[in-house]
Amino acid sequence: MRIHLINPSDVSFGLAVITPRWLFVLAAATPERFGTPVLVDETLERLDPSTLSPGDIAGISIHTGNALRGYEIGRMARERGAIVIFGGIHATLFPEEARERGAAHAIVTGDGDVAWPIALADAEAGALKPTYDGGRIEGGRFMPARWDLLPKGRYMWASVQTVRGCPKHCSFCSVWRTDGQAPRNRTADAVVGEIVELRRRGFRFLALADDNFYPVSLQDLAQARRLKDPTRLQTLEALRADRFALMALLAKLPDDTVFFTQITMEAAEDPDFLDAMRKAHIKGALVGVESVTAEGLKAVYKNFNLAGDELAARMRAFKDHGVHVLGSFIFGLPSDRPETFDATAALAQEAGMTFAQFVMLTPFPGTVDFEKWEKSFDGEPPMVDGIPITRHWLIPAAKRPKFYMPHPVMTPDEVRARTQGVWDRFYALRPIWTRSRCVDSLKGRIAFLLISKLYRQMYANTGISTDSARRSNSVRWARLITRPCQRLFAGTPMPDLQMPV
Repeated sequence: MRIHLINPSDVSFGLAVITPRWLFVLAAATPERFGTPVLVDETLERLDPSTLSPGDIAGISIHTGNALRGYEIGRMARERGAIVIFGGIHATLFPEEARERGAAHAIVTGDGDVAWPIALADAEAGALKPTYDGGRIEGGRFMPARWDLLPKGRYMWASVQTVRGCPKHCSFCSVWRTDGQAPRNRTADAVVGEIVELRRRGFRFLALADDNFYPVSLQDLAQARRLKDPTRLQTLEALRADRFALMALLAKLPDDTVFFTQITMEAAEDPDFLDAMRKAHIKGALVGVESVTAEGLKAVYKNFNLAGDELAARMRAFKDHGVHVLGSFIFGLPSDRPETFDATAALAQEAGMTFAQFVMLTPFPGTVDFEKWEKSFDGEPPMVDGIPITRHWLIPAAKRPKFYMPHPVMTPDEVRARTQGVWDRFYALRPIWTRSRCVDSLKGRIAFLLISKLYRQMYANTGISTDSARRSNSVRWARLITRPCQRLFAGTPMPDLQMPV
C-alpha cells in the first residue's frame, strides 16, 4: 500500500511560484509505517496514472477552481483499484459531490492534520468510514511540513503558515466560514523552526500563507474596551502579543530573507505593527482593496476599507514603512460603472502599488455572494450540458460562462473586456519599468520586469472564467519566463543556520 498525495491542476507550468503547503503537511501527518508518500503537484507536471496500483491510497485535496480535474483524477484512481480519499475546502463544502463525481471512498472535512492519519489507519484495517470530520484544530496541533520531500529547483517560494481563520466576514470569501472567525495562531518557535529549515535548503523568499496576518486591529481592541469586556480584551491582546513575538523572532533571521503575506487594509492605521513587519523582513503583502468606491465596499461587506483619496493614502502608508502592496480588486459589483475601471487603474498607480490583480466577481461556494446568487433564480437556473450554472465548476472550461452575476448596466462581455483592459494597462512595459524603481540595480529592475510579466501571465489568464485559448497562450508564455525567474529567486543554502533565540 503506497500513499499518493495529489494536487490537481488543469494547467502545468513546469515550475511553480509557491509550494502547495497542504501536500507537505499531510506528508508529515502520514504515519511512518506507510512509508514516504508519493507527492504529485500537477502545477508542475501531470499525474502518471500508471503509478497508481490496486490497494494504494490516493489523497486528493480540492478547491473550487480545481474540483473538476480532481474528480477526474479520483475516478481514474478508483478505476485502477486505489482507495480514494478527498479533502480540501471544496470537498468540505460538497462532500456528496466528491463521492458522486470523484468516486471518493471517504471524505476528510475541515483540517486534515489530525484526521488524515486516522483515515489511513482505518483504511489499513479495512474499516474506512465515509466521512472524517477534521474540525478546526488549535494552532499548537498544526503539523509542520515535510520539506525534505521538496523537489529541487521547482518552486520559487516556499510557504509557511502562522495562523488559520479570519475575524472578518467579506461577502465574497469563504474563509471565515470554513476556517472560522477565531484566529488560531501557531507558536512562534514552530513557525520559525520551519523557516530555518527552508533557509537551510536554499529558500530565502517565503510566503506566510495566512488568511489574514493581522487578526487583531486597533479598532477591535478599542471596541472591546468600550464594551468593557475584559475576557474579550485579554484574548485580543494575547493574540496581538503573539504576532509581535513572532515578528521579533523573524527579525533575527538573515537580512536577505524576504517574506510576503496577506493582510487587511486596517494595518495601515497601525504604525507599530507596520514597523514590526519591516524589521521582520516582511517586504510585501496582498491587501484586499476590492473596490475604489464606498458603494462597492458596502456591497461586499467590507466597510472597514476606505475609498478614493483616503484609500490611496492608506496604501502609501504600507510603502512608507517598507511593505510593498499587491492590491486586489474585484470588478462586476452592482455599483460598478464603465468609468470604475479607469478609476481603479489610476488609483492603483497613484497609491504606489507594486503589483495588483483584477478579478471578476465570481460566486464561490461557502460565500454570502454564492447563497444570494443561488436564491436569485426564479425556478431552475440556466443549464449547460445538463449542469446548472450554479455548479459552474463542473462545466468544462471551454463551455463555462465567463461571468455569472447579472449586472445592471453592463453585459458580461463588457465587464470581461474592461477587466482585461485594466490588466493590460497596469502591466504594460512603461508602468512596470516605472514601478521597478523600487529596486536599486539595473539587474534588479530587469528581474522586476520579468516577474511582473510572469505574474500577469500566470494569474490574469488562467482563472476559472478564462477561455481555453487565452489560457493555453498564457501557459506557453509562463513556461518561457518561469525558468529565468526561478533562478532570480533561488538563494544559497545555509546548512549551518541556527534557530534565533
